[in-house]
Amino acid sequence: MTKRGDAGSGSRAAFGVAEFRVLWCASLTSIVGDQLARLALSIVVFQRTGSPAWTALTYALTMLPGLLSGVLLTGLADRYPRRTVMVCSDLLRAALVAVMAVPAVPLPLVVALLVLVQLAEPPFAAAQGALLPLVLGERRYEAGQSIHLITHQVGLLLGFAGGGLVVAWLGTSGALAVNAVTFGLSALLLRFGLRRRPASLTPSDGPDADRWWAGVRAGAGLVWHDRRLRLLIAIGCLATFAVVPEGLAAPFSQEAGAGVAEVGVLLAADPAGMVVGALLLRFVPSAARVRLLGVLAVATVLPLLGYFLAPGLGFAVGLLALSGAFSAYQVTAGATFVRLVPDRRRGQALGFARTSLVAAQGVGVAGGGLVAQWTGSTTGTIAAAGAAGTVLALAAAVSWSRVSTTVTTDG
Repeated sequence: MTKRGDAGSGSRAAFGVAEFRVLWCASLTSIVGDQLARLALSIVVFQRTGSPAWTALTYALTMLPGLLSGVLLTGLADRYPRRTVMVCSDLLRAALVAVMAVPAVPLPLVVALLVLVQLAEPPFAAAQGALLPLVLGERRYEAGQSIHLITHQVGLLLGFAGGGLVVAWLGTSGALAVNAVTFGLSALLLRFGLRRRPASLTPSDGPDADRWWAGVRAGAGLVWHDRRLRLLIAIGCLATFAVVPEGLAAPFSQEAGAGVAEVGVLLAADPAGMVVGALLLRFVPSAARVRLLGVLAVATVLPLLGYFLAPGLGFAVGLLALSGAFSAYQVTAGATFVRLVPDRRRGQALGFARTSLVAAQGVGVAGGGLVAQWTGSTTGTIAAAGAAGTVLALAAAVSWSRVSTTVTTDG
């Protein structure tokens, strides 16, 4: 007998679920506005300081605060109804970004508010990630994951590619105001488009089920004691190296003799490639996708070695698009991780995984900026990141090959 919500496994079947359509619309709405604001801040900081390090560090501030809240706050997605967690996170972010949009607010305060905005993001993402398999069922879940990743990358593409023109038209304050509105719209969609579900943790889970620190320890123990989960997180964290060109887009554009408009093109190349890669991976059988995770991780960082050839803008865009295409393995890595984690601790476990990924990206962006500042070469810094990432990815690929058969069997 087929379970309700499990019939069909393709993208059309996923979109046939009304609640999934709500999650999708809310995600696309907020992603576009968020990337628009992120690009606006990057351009403003580089124009005012002329420093690759400050530009990359400011960009990293949109990632690094998640290191704290991803560990400490994502358990909220298990202790409280997940719809409530998402709506409250969106409303808080809408209010903070609205203050950032006020023209009289100085840049240092805008950056400080940006940190607070990012602290609210991991609980939202954990609640959304934990809710998705319940909404779609097992058979449609990976298709839904793929749609969400493609949507995220299309949002990045739209936000980055058109961001320079929009910022020029609306100004920095206008771009931030748009971001605040998108968070408000997302909150409305989620509040009235999702049905209320109880919290996944109940008193029957033990006397410590509602204790914050006990939840943090339980989630950490779940991930730490399963080698498969640890390896999946390690493979995801290779983004430390793949994200370096993103943080150095503005200074690399200047180094390559291009202008501000080309910054958006460089930033859009990776998400554009990932969209293509995610679509192509749909034609690969699920078991094969799981086995190939390590190989695809190596292929993600390998194109960055092309920066040793001092590429021009067009060649660099091609290298980033190729890297992005292979990085679509993150869809399968994320879906496999979720399948291996029980629902009652899924929010906290996803929080640890997402925190690791976001922290890795933040370290990569900030570290790349500091190295570029020290060496005076953004091109050499990106090439070095590719070399280091390739070595570590090869090691991860070998380890994954030893456990992937058990994942295929169990997952």
